[in-house]
Amino acid sequence: MASLRDIRSRIDSVKNTQKITKALKMVAAAKLRRAQDNITNLRPYGLKLLGVIADIVVTHRVQHPLLSQNDNAKKVLFVVVTSDRGLCGGFNSSIVRFAGQWLKDQASDTVKKIDVFFVGRKGADLMKNQGIQGVDTLLNVDKEISFDLGKKISKDLMKSFVDGQYDEVRFVYNAFKSAISQDLTVETILPVDVTQSNFKEENSEVKFSEDLIFEPQPEEMIENLLEQHFAVQVYRILSESVAAEHAARMTAMENASKNAKEMIDKLTLTYNKLRQASITTELTEITSGAEALKG
Repeated sequence: MASLRDIRSRIDSVKNTQKITKALKMVAAAKLRRAQDNITNLRPYGLKLLGVIADIVVTHRVQHPLLSQNDNAKKVLFVVVTSDRGLCGGFNSSIVRFAGQWLKDQASDTVKKIDVFFVGRKGADLMKNQGIQGVDTLLNVDKEISFDLGKKISKDLMKSFVDGQYDEVRFVYNAFKSAISQDLTVETILPVDVTQSNFKEENSEVKFSEDLIFEPQPEEMIENLLEQHFAVQVYRILSESVAAEHAARMTAMENASKNAKEMIDKLTLTYNKLRQASITTELTEITSGAEALKG
C-alpha cells in the first residue's frame, strides 16, 4: 500500500495538472469566441455568393471548367483537415478513422487515382502510421488562418483541377455546430455545385423571369465570382475546423478538470483514512505501553 507521503505527492501532482487543464480551457474558450464570430459572419456570404453564381449559370447557361460535373470521377484529391496539436478529445481520431475507411472503400471502386492532402500535423502523423502518405501537408493553420491563406490554397487546387490532374476535390473536416458539438462533414467543392439556384427552388422568393440582363457580360462575371467563391469556401472550411478544434479542446479540458477533481477527492479520502489509521495505531501503542509500565 502507498505511504502517506506518496499519496500526498500524488495529490499535489494532480492539482498541478488540474491548474494546467483549467488554463487550457480558458485559452480555448477565448479563441473559440473569436473563431465562432468569424464563421457565423462568413457562412451567409458564402451561401449568397454561390446563389448568385447559380443564378447566372441557370439564366445564361454559362460554361466554365470549374463547373464541369463528372459523375464518374477517376482522379480525386482528398483533403483531410485536422489540427496541429492534441488535447482535443476525439476531434482528430474521428476524421482519421473516416478518411482511412473511405480510402479503403474507394480502392475497390472505379477511382484510379486518389491523392491525400493534409491540413494539420495530427492527420498526417496518424495516417502515416497506417501507411498513407500525403502529397503535401499544411501546418499552423490555427495560427495563420486568414482569407489570404484560403485564397492561396484555392489557387493551387483550382490550377490542379483545371489542368486535369484531378476530376474532383473533396474535403473532410469537423464543422462547427456548437461549443459542445461538431459535425463530421464530407464536402465536394470542385466541381462547383450550382444546382441550388433561386430559380430552381420551389419556395424561392424570386418572382421575376429567368431572362435577365447582366452588366458586365456573364462570362466575365462568372470567372471572377468562381475564383472568389472557391477562395471563400476554402477559407470557410478552415475556419469551421479551427472553431470546432477550439470547442473540442475546451470540452476536453473541462472534462479533464472534472476528472482531476474527482481523483483529488478520492485520494484525499484515502489519505485521511490512512492518516486516521496511523493515528489510531499510535494511540493504541502508547496506551499499551502505558498499561505495561503500570503492570
